[in-house]
Amino acid sequence: MPRTSARAIILDEDDRVLLCRFVSPHPAVPNGAPAVWAAPGGGIEPGEDRLAALRREMREETGLVIAIDPPHVWHQVVIAAADHAPAFDGMVNDYFLIRATHFEPQGEFTDHQLAADEHLAGFRWWQLTEITNYAGPDLFSPRDLATALTDLLTSGIPSAPVTLGL
Repeated sequence: MPRTSARAIILDEDDRVLLCRFVSPHPAVPNGAPAVWAAPGGGIEPGEDRLAALRREMREETGLVIAIDPPHVWHQVVIAAADHAPAFDGMVNDYFLIRATHFEPQGEFTDHQLAADEHLAGFRWWQLTEITNYAGPDLFSPRDLATALTDLLTSGIPSAPVTLGL
């Protein structure tokens, strides 16, 4: 059964986006890739709705407290593929837009806990041009993050969540 997750597109006052670097054996990291840069967030636990999960994940991972209901901007369904981890059954990610003043992520979980439990190896604020021009070995999730982010920054909040590819 696919894992359902709530994720945040956190943009600071300079339109930099905060991304997490996930390393293998995280299920989002395909075989052969060193890491995947993705929006912070995570799985929706039994009894939680997407926004409750988002609030919990932001506190745990980044320390960000969300007071309002952020807009739901993207929806992504990733089907299990041969290059993913054996236990990976796919995932459904719902992304919410959060505008925040630039901050250094420091959540309730220690760096050691994040590394051990989430395979999260760090955070980084990215400019759109850095994502567009990135030529390193790591991947982004979604793979075409630059296009989706460009559309969000130029067109604003969509009237309905935009469906994203892998």
